[in-house]
Amino acid sequence: MNQNSTAIAKDNMVRISPSKLSILVNSIVDMRVGSAINQLTFSSKRVSKTILKVLNAAVANAENNKQLDIDKLFVKEVYVGKSLRMKRWRPRAKGRAASIIKPFSKVTIIVEERTQTKKEIK
Repeated sequence: MNQNSTAIAKDNMVRISPSKLSILVNSIVDMRVGSAINQLTFSSKRVSKTILKVLNAAVANAENNKQLDIDKLFVKEVYVGKSLRMKRWRPRAKGRAASIIKPFSKVTIIVEERTQTKKEIK
């Protein structure tokens, strides 16, 4: 991975399960940044606003820290992982309790400056 042409942004506390989040973020891999922003803007998922903030942070890192051209940026990779789990309890019948697990996720977005897509290269 060429460090000069890539930029990274992370969020370690996204309030959604990793399996649900991976479905959303896998749809923007290998897309132009402009197309990915449009797809996340008009998505009906609640967490798409959070992922849009992380993507915008990666674009800002590429522009300000690495001096990359925004028009040539692509979403290279997106990693999703487990974070903490909030444990809550719900009262049930006969004095019992049932556990409620509220999972969090980590997301890392890597953007890269390219002149053409991978489909055009092949």
